[in-house]
Amino acid sequence: MLFRENKVLGTPLSAISFGGASLSGEGGGYGFGAISESEAEKLILSAWDHGINLFDTAPIYGFGLSEERMGRYLPKEAIVVNKGGVDWHPNKRVNMSNDPKIIEKMFYESLRRLNRDYIDIYMIHWPDFKIDIRLPLEVLIKAKEKGHIKSIGLCNTNLNDLAIAQEMISVDFLQSELNVFNTQSFESLELEWKKKFSMSWGTFDKGILTGRVTEERKFPSEDCRSWAPWWNKKTILLKILKTKKLKMILDEENISLVSFCLSFNLHYIGVSTCLVGFKNQFDLGEITLALQSLPSKTKIEEVLKRWE
Repeated sequence: MLFRENKVLGTPLSAISFGGASLSGEGGGYGFGAISESEAEKLILSAWDHGINLFDTAPIYGFGLSEERMGRYLPKEAIVVNKGGVDWHPNKRVNMSNDPKIIEKMFYESLRRLNRDYIDIYMIHWPDFKIDIRLPLEVLIKAKEKGHIKSIGLCNTNLNDLAIAQEMISVDFLQSELNVFNTQSFESLELEWKKKFSMSWGTFDKGILTGRVTEERKFPSEDCRSWAPWWNKKTILLKILKTKKLKMILDEENISLVSFCLSFNLHYIGVSTCLVGFKNQFDLGEITLALQSLPSKTKIEEVLKRWE
């Protein structure tokens, strides 16, 4: 496993991190298919045994199920990233709000489900243009003063919120979507922010860039790709076709699609770890193997020129 130094937490972090939405399908909310309790336990512990030491989750992943499973099986030495701001009503209708009362409620519920005394990195999940970012940050600062949070970060953020937040705290961690189809989130940040420690999510664009999402593939109801509005069939089909073309080019270069996508992210300015939603032992083994043969930045640029 590749590791990268991190001065904020004072410990090297694995270049590949565990995306907790893979644990939550049958719970509802944001998840990618059912996984049994025993399979979830085995997957968490196997990831840890492979050297992955950073595990990312959020309450909306399975309406708390992902957090609960990490709370039951994740070693206490693991570094946990959690997020607040996307909760739900009693009828499971999703509610997105950074209201400080909601953030406080969500944080302490997460702490309980994770079975921990503190959360290593806690982030505001999405910007909320109705709520001044300083209000939820005040809640997190108080939690940090009590020792319940080690570091505060922002996920899917923007320059305006970053500037305001920086007046109150040192924003030590950022998290944004990044893959060969989508660099916009990262590119919208100025260079000084890109150089900060950042986590990229969507490395394989919800499975498309593994090559295993085909035109014929159907997803079960426990998989959000079967019902989510952002899973637009027309857009997905175009991405599938582009992925096939990319794979043909990579086959000529003797480079796997998985290793190419990982290397694309890890060579990006400021990216220190890629969140990956392992679903099973095969996925974990494939990722581990791909890390041993990452193409160079130069080779990535050559392939991208051919792919255009």
